[in-house]
Amino acid sequence: MSKPKSYLAVLLAWCACGCTRTTPPVNTNQTASHQSSNGYLQYANPFMGTAPLNDPKTIGYAPPEGWRGVWAGLVFPGSSLPNAMVQLSPITEFHTGAGYDYEDSVIYGFAHTNKGHWNLCHLPVLPVSGTAPAARGYSSRFSKTTEKASPGFYGVTLQDYGVQVELTSTLRSGFHRYRYTEPANRRIVFKMGQSNERVTNWKIEKAGTAAVQGFQETGGQTVYFYGELSENLQDLEVQGQGTKDGLAVLRLPDGGNKPVELKIGISFVSAQNAKQNLEQEIGSRSFEQVRQQAEKTWEGLLSKVEVKGGTPKQKQLFYSCLYRSFLWPALRSDQNGQYRDAKGNVVKADFNYYTEPSLWDTYRNKDLLIGMLAPQVATDVIKSMQDVGHKTGFLPTFFHGDHASALISGSYQRGITNFDLKDVYQLMLRNANLEGGARPHISEYIQKGYISTAEVANPEVETKDKAGVSKTLEYAFDDYAVAQVAKILNDTATYRTMMARSKNYRNLFHPGTKFMRGRLADGTWAKTFNPQYPYYEYMYREANAWQVSFFAPHDMPGLIALYGGPKPFEAKLDSLFTVPWNPAHIARNVSGFIGQYCHGNQPDHETPFSYYFIGKPEKSQRRLDEIMDKFYGMGKDGLGYSGMDDAGEMSAWYVFTSTGLYPYSAADAKYLVSVPLFDEVSWKTDNGKVFTVKKKGNGRTLSTIKANGKTNQGYFVDHGLFRTGGRLEIVTK
Repeated sequence: MSKPKSYLAVLLAWCACGCTRTTPPVNTNQTASHQSSNGYLQYANPFMGTAPLNDPKTIGYAPPEGWRGVWAGLVFPGSSLPNAMVQLSPITEFHTGAGYDYEDSVIYGFAHTNKGHWNLCHLPVLPVSGTAPAARGYSSRFSKTTEKASPGFYGVTLQDYGVQVELTSTLRSGFHRYRYTEPANRRIVFKMGQSNERVTNWKIEKAGTAAVQGFQETGGQTVYFYGELSENLQDLEVQGQGTKDGLAVLRLPDGGNKPVELKIGISFVSAQNAKQNLEQEIGSRSFEQVRQQAEKTWEGLLSKVEVKGGTPKQKQLFYSCLYRSFLWPALRSDQNGQYRDAKGNVVKADFNYYTEPSLWDTYRNKDLLIGMLAPQVATDVIKSMQDVGHKTGFLPTFFHGDHASALISGSYQRGITNFDLKDVYQLMLRNANLEGGARPHISEYIQKGYISTAEVANPEVETKDKAGVSKTLEYAFDDYAVAQVAKILNDTATYRTMMARSKNYRNLFHPGTKFMRGRLADGTWAKTFNPQYPYYEYMYREANAWQVSFFAPHDMPGLIALYGGPKPFEAKLDSLFTVPWNPAHIARNVSGFIGQYCHGNQPDHETPFSYYFIGKPEKSQRRLDEIMDKFYGMGKDGLGYSGMDDAGEMSAWYVFTSTGLYPYSAADAKYLVSVPLFDEVSWKTDNGKVFTVKKKGNGRTLSTIKANGKTNQGYFVDHGLFRTGGRLEIVTK
């Protein structure tokens, strides 16, 4: 049938999907690439998301004095392969999100790991020459006109030392090439006492006439390295070994006029493994060969989604966001299969071991995107989480919620099945039921059906508490995810229990104000309540009442019923986007507003789609288009995000929404269909099938959805279309 005309039709479509009811063009100086102009790399800009967010009109409030804007994209522009161990990138300020801000003009080093969460940035290295360093220490000014980046490559000229730096990388190794214009006093400084984390110990020593090795210990983990130089070392000067202020200076002979090459392998196991990683991944290959292979790898990944039509800026944003979606989680096992497990022991496996995904953020979309385009990586990520579960007793979580369950449920239903589901399911049940693991306050949640809030007379943004409202809503969704696996495994009793628990979000809906609101331990409502005030941990997690009160992605018909039906729900949803943000409400990572809606943080990223569930997709589409246009490619350089990319979630939101398919409930294998920005999108899967999404008509209002020529029932399509291939037509008016 054509677009549903009523709330009932949407409800039927929802139940049928398996969800139970109850900028500017690219600057070529910045993106120079060896790829043909016809390649996809030309559109992927690693600088996207690196620009600051400091305009009060954009932020929604004036940052207090002393703040350097608010938390923008916080991403790095350096070289990496997809989901690699190495991210080789410039550091313009330590102890910041990714150690880099586009507006900066001084580089302090080039570090070998990165993410964008105020951590990592291990082993910073800086080539220098000439006289002793200035008062600010070893660092150099640089000009934006010399800075270049493309997937798998970064380059810049260090102005104060006259050194042209070029960087590329493999999975576990970084390749530096330095062109010194000053032949005297050439040095390479290893800033061993610095990273984005507190360095507790380090060591560096010669490992031959042209090699060094050692380790850097930070934040409870140790990164080992082995580095080879293209020239013999004249001397290794170690200053303050093991201390936070210490460093090492590698001195090269005077007079050399050839580029100096430094190859560094890293490992989280041993220096010997780091050496083996380097030998097997780079060996005798030249810088150009390594760079070309990096570009070939990225081209292969980006080409799995081909978009036609759209504006140049939209195309650049799409491929930049697709690129950004595949930088985390990061590889942690070595070439020989060894890794350091959750207990700190060195073990060996027959799969690639990865870091834990940033699940609070990325479970919504990005982790599923990885499974769609890199299923082996997704499989190994789940096996890695399973390994953590066996070592600690619980599947890992990240920051808040228990969203490993959603990732596992959604992935398995999408065909990611090469793991022991029964074994993982037992770990999911431990997470869902046992105190002391992935779900804080789970006993209270099970007993009361919600997590209580403490009464505080005048709570502030950073008032500490349980974030009980956010936890309750998220645990309810996580329960639904567990229930879907129970259903797959025919565990009927658990399925019924978890489905009943998945309705617990209802227990915090306040019928008078029609907001999700904190309840005290005795069941009464918290008296102090301002739905516009954002909290980090009091009642809500990095959000206010407006931003969490539409979250029940597994049971939207049930949520709508709480509001009194479609009309009251629509009125409340309209208000979300029209009630002005109070500029006196300042939270550093809550920014980028349309009314009370905040795109600069994750908690309400599903909400713009909510109009679908009352049969008004056109109202959702207007908001989706506004968000894509307003909050990506921002600022004078067209490189800003409205908030943290959070390991790729912000980017993946754009990838899905711009192509007209969004995984509204991550625990299910369905996609909500919207109007894509592009005329045609072709998804190429690993089984050789091609799934094409074709937009027909020039309007932005959804009219009809056809799957393989047949009119679709409702607004959802099944992931099976990716496995079998075919064609989805989105007719607009």
